[in-house]
Parts: sequence; structure tokens; C-alpha cells
Amino acid sequence: MLIPVILSGGAGTRLWPVSRKAHPKPFMQLADGQSLAAHTLQRALAVADANEVLTVTARDYYFYTRDIYQQVRDRNSSGDRSDCRFILEPSARNTAPAIAMAALSIAARHGADACMLVMPADHLVRKPDSFVAAVSRATALAADGHLVTFGIQPTHAETGYGYIRLGTALAGDAQAVAAHAVAQFVEKPDLATATDYLQQGCYRWNAGIFCFRCDSYLQALQAHQPVLYAGVQALWESLSAAQTMPLELPAAAYAALPSISIDYAVMEKAANVVVVDADLGWSDIGSWKAISELYEADDMGNHLRGPVKLADVRDCFVQSDQRLIAAVGVSNLIIVDTGDAVLVADRERSQEVRDIVSQLHDEDHDAATFHSTVYRPWGSYTVLEDADDCKVKRLVVKPGQVLSLQRHQRRSEHWTVIRGTARVRVGDEEQTLQANESAWIPVQTLHRLENPGSEDLHLIEVQTGNYFGEDDIERFEDVYGRV
Repeated sequence: MLIPVILSGGAGTRLWPVSRKAHPKPFMQLADGQSLAAHTLQRALAVADANEVLTVTARDYYFYTRDIYQQVRDRNSSGDRSDCRFILEPSARNTAPAIAMAALSIAARHGADACMLVMPADHLVRKPDSFVAAVSRATALAADGHLVTFGIQPTHAETGYGYIRLGTALAGDAQAVAAHAVAQFVEKPDLATATDYLQQGCYRWNAGIFCFRCDSYLQALQAHQPVLYAGVQALWESLSAAQTMPLELPAAAYAALPSISIDYAVMEKAANVVVVDADLGWSDIGSWKAISELYEADDMGNHLRGPVKLADVRDCFVQSDQRLIAAVGVSNLIIVDTGDAVLVADRERSQEVRDIVSQLHDEDHDAATFHSTVYRPWGSYTVLEDADDCKVKRLVVKPGQVLSLQRHQRRSEHWTVIRGTARVRVGDEEQTLQANESAWIPVQTLHRLENPGSEDLHLIEVQTGNYFGEDDIERFEDVYGRV
């Protein structure tokens, strides 16, 4: 029994301004229009037994991830029977605790000898057949009690990845997918060291993909991280036996767990670790330079996406969501425009984008966390204007969805329906609005918005008052559990 476990989250730093804290890398769309999260689910379903996939993610990302998964399932087959299950983290505690909770959940459902394939939601694999073959090899090794990691043959001297030094090949191993003992895990090297690793030929990139039996991982955790093991066991035992999905972990108990990666916690310490030598067409899409390489280059070496006009430009990546970008006489640049922010960076220093994001976080700048379009469980809103005396949004409410019953202390709102049907509660009165009809919500008045129709509801919201922050929302009832 093999159950894929997808770890989905991120800080939204390396691929800013497209990736942000509230909309991290797994939700980024690639050139084919699909997100990395969608590609990861497709990969997981290709190897999952019983079509079951378990995703560990933050509560804030659950609804959006669920919707992406449903789109994948709808595209795959109208009779899709896949079971997408979720564990929701109340806070980020790195990979070792997240994987431990997944192992306990799978063991309770399928037995301690069930195998789990752990993979991040924000990596790209361009060779799906090779991935299936590598997973098959890893599963066989995991069934024998090994802790398996995946190593990728380096194609260049990369300083942004960790490395694995191959040990001896497994005895009697004549499989199509080779496997070795792990001689050493190596931190991200400098350029000279990475170049030496490439020339030696016995180093592999650490892909951050793992395969092992649930009991093998938990036993290794108990041996090498007894405090963490005791904490996750106690947390698991405190949960109700009648667990429902998604499974929300208790905030205080989970926050008390040590924050540590699986590499530091287990893989670098255990004796039964092996590496599958995998040719997957793999990338962790960890920089704008890596993103640019997903697009074909023009005759001048430029990689382009969106409305772009160039004159005497070489070796640049230029991306725009909407606005026209024009560039003249430049080279070796990354230029990314998301409408509310523009990034201009040297192509070879794209990893340093995180320094800008750190500054934005220090200043509590909205651009570190949110896009102009923000996704919510009920749909999304796009900020059209944000001034001192008003804020204007376009809301899109999905069919059958309803916003929380709420009120504001410092602003009033005016809603005008553009498309669809709205059911509006203002105070104790309810009304139904069609296109070109509107409602006014005075300050400190209970109100709620619902889409009772079968199509998306679009409306314009104009806020007036002296404060327009999202923290001026006092919720009284909410179907998404946000009260």
C-alpha cells in the first residue's frame, strides 16, 4: 500500500512578486495554465494505491487547495473516485512534525507497514514515466525497511540545492533504477564546491522527496528525536477517535513541537538510508532564473510571457500579467510585473529576491503577503483602488457560497451587482439583488452576502470611512469556521 503525502505551503519569498505569503509557490500557474499544486496531485494520483492522497497544509491554504484538486479531478475523469484527504497545520513546524502526523494518520487507516511517498507541492517533474519508475523502485526498498530519498543527477553547478554523496551501490542491484547507500548529506555549497561536485560525478541534488513505511519513519524519529516523537504521539492520542477530514491539529499542542526538517531530524542520522538515482526532469523552481528556463528563448536569448515589446534586449526574462512592458537596450535581467508590484533583478542574483521580501515584512507592507487579488473560501476579491478616503473591490462569490455574518466598526459599504444573483442581509432584513441593483450597509450593521445561483456572482464593493483594514471584520457566524 502506497499513499502519497503532499506537503503544501511556503513563505512566498524566492518568487516574489508572483509568490507571496498568502499565495505561495504551489499556487503559481505555469506556462500551461496549471499550478504546481495541480501538477503535484496528478503525479501523486499516478502512483497512489486506492487513489488516495494525503495533503498536509495550513488551514489558510485548505480551501484554495481543495478547489485546485477538484479541478484536476474534473479534468481527469467524470467518474473520478480519488480520495483527497487533508491534515491542517495551525502553524508551520517544518517537515519532520508534518510527516510524523501524516505517518500516524496513514498507519491508523492502513496499518503501520503502509508506505508513504512524501513530496513537496511546489516542485516540477518533466518526466512522468521516469517518476513512476523511480517511485516503484523506492517503494520496494521502503517495504524492506529502508528510508529512501531521491537524488537527481546535477546538470550544472547549482548553489541553491543541498547535495547527497553516493555511497556503494546496493548489493546485487541490477535494477533499471539504481540505488545506493548514502555516504553523506551536504549543505548548499558555494560555486567552487558545486563545480567540484559536478566534476566528481558522485554527487546528486537532494530532491526533498522521500519514501518509507510509516513504522520505519516513526521508529527512526523515536530513536533520533525522542522529544518530537513523544510530542506527536501525545498529540495524536489526544485527538478524537472519530476523526473527520480535514483533520485540524490543535494549535497549542502543535506549536509546542520542535520545528525541525526531516533531513536534520532523521535522514542525516539514520543508518538505513538509501538514495534512488532518479532522472526525473526535476526542478524545485526555486528562483526566477529557474522559472525563465521553462520558456523557449527567442533569437536573442529572451524568455517572455505576457504583453512585452523589446528593442535590442538580450538574455532577459520578462513577464507581465496585464500591463505592457517595454524594454530597450538591456541584458541579463529578470523583469516581473504583477500589476501591484514590479521586480527588476540581475538574472544571476535572482535568489536575492528574498532580501526584498524581508524588508517588506519588516515594514509590514501588504505586498509581502497579499496580491491585489486575494482568494477566500467563498471566492476572491480584487482591490481596484485603495485610497485614504475609500477602498474599492471587485468580489467574485462562487455558486452556493456565503460570506460570514459580520459587521465593521469603522467603515460602511455599498454593494452593486454586476453579474449574477445576490442574497443580501442588512440588519434584520433580507433582499435579493440582480444586475445593476445595489445595497448599502451602514457602519456597525450586521450583514451577510450569499450567492444562491448556479453561476459566479460579481459585484463592486465601495468602502467609505476612516479605516479599511481586513482586521475591521467582526464575525458572528461563518460556515468556514473563521469565527
